[in-house]
Amino acid sequence: MAEEKNEHSGFKVVDRRSFTSEGSPRDDSAVETRKAEPPPTERASRPQNVLIPESDFADEPSGFETLVSFLSTTTMFQLGLIAGPGGERIPPDMVNAQRTIDLLSVLQDKTKGNLTSDESRLLDDVLYELRMTFVELQKRQARKGK
Repeated sequence: MAEEKNEHSGFKVVDRRSFTSEGSPRDDSAVETRKAEPPPTERASRPQNVLIPESDFADEPSGFETLVSFLSTTTMFQLGLIAGPGGERIPPDMVNAQRTIDLLSVLQDKTKGNLTSDESRLLDDVLYELRMTFVELQKRQARKGK
């Protein structure tokens, strides 16, 4: 391979394959190098206003508490209690909120006896709060509908 020069590149790519492009074994002393353009970063194309910044997940290990937190936050968003990405008010989506609460309930049933006391208490508390909020919002919608 011939060496390509690119003045705009910020890094160098070294070809360390043990065979040449023709398929013959490469001499250890001859290492081909070429410069390449850095690939566009994925982060640059992402919107700036996201619900949960990536940096919040960097320090936090993914575990049971994270899963419960994610599902409860999703439910609150579906209930219209959390503003949308641009700060706009999102109308409640009661059907999907009920489904997410049901998922948490399935999680509770399937993990019974396998959780620490703190994990079990967290799930119980979250489910209680979400169910009470769901019922309250249903009552409000029923009053408005009459």
